[in-house]
Amino acid sequence: MPLPPVNDAVTITELIDNPYPFYRRMRAESPVIEVKAVNRVMLTKAADTRAVKDDPATWSSDDPNTPMKRAFHAHTLMRKDGEEHLRERNAMMPTFSPKNLKTLWGPEYERLAGAYLDRLPRDEVINLFPTLSGPLAARILAVILGLPEASDEDMQFWSQALIDGAGNFGWFDEPFERVDRAHAAMDALMEENARKYRAAPDQTALSVMVNAEDPIAWSQIVANIKIAIGGGINEPRDALLTVLYGMLTNPDQLDEIKRSGNWGAAFEEAVRWVAPIQVSSRRATRDTQIRGLDIPKGTVVMTCQASSNHDEELFEDGHLFNAFRGRNPHQSFGSGPHHCMGTHLARMMLGKIMLPMIFERFPNMELVQPETVVWKGFGFRGPLNLPVRLN
Repeated sequence: MPLPPVNDAVTITELIDNPYPFYRRMRAESPVIEVKAVNRVMLTKAADTRAVKDDPATWSSDDPNTPMKRAFHAHTLMRKDGEEHLRERNAMMPTFSPKNLKTLWGPEYERLAGAYLDRLPRDEVINLFPTLSGPLAARILAVILGLPEASDEDMQFWSQALIDGAGNFGWFDEPFERVDRAHAAMDALMEENARKYRAAPDQTALSVMVNAEDPIAWSQIVANIKIAIGGGINEPRDALLTVLYGMLTNPDQLDEIKRSGNWGAAFEEAVRWVAPIQVSSRRATRDTQIRGLDIPKGTVVMTCQASSNHDEELFEDGHLFNAFRGRNPHQSFGSGPHHCMGTHLARMMLGKIMLPMIFERFPNMELVQPETVVWKGFGFRGPLNLPVRLN
């Protein structure tokens, strides 16, 4: 069987600016394609990306050639398989139990959301990225992880540094230098707080891990918290901006959702439409095939859930925001053993609490100059700004 065809034309800059036209073309012409710009075999169809994620025996999460180990100063659970992965994942799971979501984190998020909305000025144009979505995502995460002393600015800096480092497929110097500065501050705060939680345990992630009956190694506790900082801010931050953009540019949909109260459907459609985490890597553990093409052992494939979420076989007009899709089998939270740990938290915070709250407070919120909204990102994607007038 032949190897996948090679594309050496698309550039990393094009993929960062707007990967969707490339994905659409590849779904139609070459759904399995080796892309030189990222040195990976890209999978662009939903059936293929799901099949890979659901078969950890054939597809290992350990992609040794990503910048992640360099960025995180660790071999993290995101790049582990089997028992080793499960043990580290389970170390943090008690924090995200249904009981804690309902009794601790839901009420705390509601309180914080109210406080952050109270600070916003009415009747003037503001950018919701730095005034609401970024700081609020940072604050609730700092509380849940057990780092309440970290400021919103600290958390956002650390998160962006980790993300930019892990997504630094061009291996540029500056993102690695920035993430190295972030590590020094994160490590110091975690050491200090671990001492406190050993004396006075609670349900935060750091406390749960250091007080476990059979705790994982300290180095992996630290890595786990950093994974949560890296992914736990940008996803709810970007999803909130995306769903607001989607609804404010489709006022008929917004009116119907206000009437029906089906905010959850709007949230699910937003993360389908522009997946906050756009791509993931998997390494072939044996010689295999996809769509009649040979994938030799050791090949790293990139599952492009951003593309799968627009797959014409599943979604009509997938490039459009449509909160009334009904069935919405998007892959934005992943599947298989690495299914996103924060899925239920994100659905609760945004779909159940924030969306009804913000439109109750500001029923006539308007997006000002939607054409000025800038979207960026290949590994992680969202709007960099959202200018609105609150009224």
